[in-house]
Amino acid sequence: MTGLKPREFVWVIAGRLAVCERIGGYGFQHRRVRREEEITWLRKEAKITSIVSLLPGNQNMSAYEEAGFNVLHCPFAPEDESGSLMPFFATLDQALKDRKSVVLVHRDTIDEGIGGLLAGYLVHAGYLDNPIIASAVIQEILGKPLGPKARAMIRVPER
Repeated sequence: MTGLKPREFVWVIAGRLAVCERIGGYGFQHRRVRREEEITWLRKEAKITSIVSLLPGNQNMSAYEEAGFNVLHCPFAPEDESGSLMPFFATLDQALKDRKSVVLVHRDTIDEGIGGLLAGYLVHAGYLDNPIIASAVIQEILGKPLGPKARAMIRVPER
């Protein structure tokens, strides 16, 4: 196996934090062989060490653990997007705590909700201090616009 790059894989923070669609695809598109190829690519090419799954269930979690990834589960459905983002931020803080960690975040698809989460995280973690800049950066990285719901997820943290 040489590996297969997961769909919509992009670096949010080069060499440190990436995002992609659900590994192996989702719904009727999910294929075990494709999942195995993508896992191989993530390990060998992207050097991913940890996966943060935002899926509501535990899909693929055992496959990730068997492949040697540190796996963190933080269910985050589209209906959760107007609520507290702190569980996601805390999970990502934990995943990135070790400076050697290379983290992948995934959900079924790359939509504006995950864009809002990631832009919000960049502000939360202090990588960016302006929500407007964070929105522009994530839109450029993902190649997708963020609507009002996603932009509402980008808040300046209280210090």
